[in-house]
Amino acid sequence: MSASERSRRPERRMLQVCVNGARDLEQHPALHADPALAAADAARAVAAGADAIHLHPKDSRGRDSLAAGDVADWVREFRSACPGTPLGVTTGAWIEPEVERRIHAIATWTELPDYASVNWHEAGASRVADLLHRRGVRIEAGIWDATGLAAWRDSPLRGECLRVLIELPDEAAEVVREHAEALIAHVRAEESDIAILLHGEERSAWPALAVAAELGLESRVGLEDTLVMPDGRPAFDNASLVRAATALASRS
Repeated sequence: MSASERSRRPERRMLQVCVNGARDLEQHPALHADPALAAADAARAVAAGADAIHLHPKDSRGRDSLAAGDVADWVREFRSACPGTPLGVTTGAWIEPEVERRIHAIATWTELPDYASVNWHEAGASRVADLLHRRGVRIEAGIWDATGLAAWRDSPLRGECLRVLIELPDEAAEVVREHAEALIAHVRAEESDIAILLHGEERSAWPALAVAAELGLESRVGLEDTLVMPDGRPAFDNASLVRAATALASRS
């Protein structure tokens, strides 16, 4: 590769590790209900090259939780294991579908993450985002589809978001680029300078990472999004996925 070609390549952007997601613990040995074990796994991923963390706090049974005690336990453990690493959590409506109860749970958090993802297609998303903003928690705007895009576009907090998460579903690799570029164009039309994190899940996870690297976008990888390496082998842990993602980015 020539010097001029190297100079045209985008620098590697922020890589976030998504350590667990809403998966059942039985899906992988590195998924834990114990926040200390999960935090130790995240620390290895940070040492492997992850710049930030996205996690789903769990209750004692390993189910996603918005309860103040569970969020506090997980945030404290991760901050201790990964000092200085930006840390975010989910606010997914599947955890508490009833909007008022979800809002109440978030309002009672005592240990605040640096940021939280808000899926803009979900009922109550604008209220969740407003509460987070008032509490000083930065917002990751999760946009999966046209419904979420329209809701985010109409939000008074649109320009206050830390970043937009363009989230691609489990879909065939050959449609990933077209799907991603369409959503990116719509986001850029509304907020031309906002940071965009592009990621997929399952079949689209590695193709989305390749597109993100090529376009110079932020990206993420971890056991939330995929349980396998680029060649289809089972991933050992989050750190192995991060190493593979950084290698992929360096070749783009």
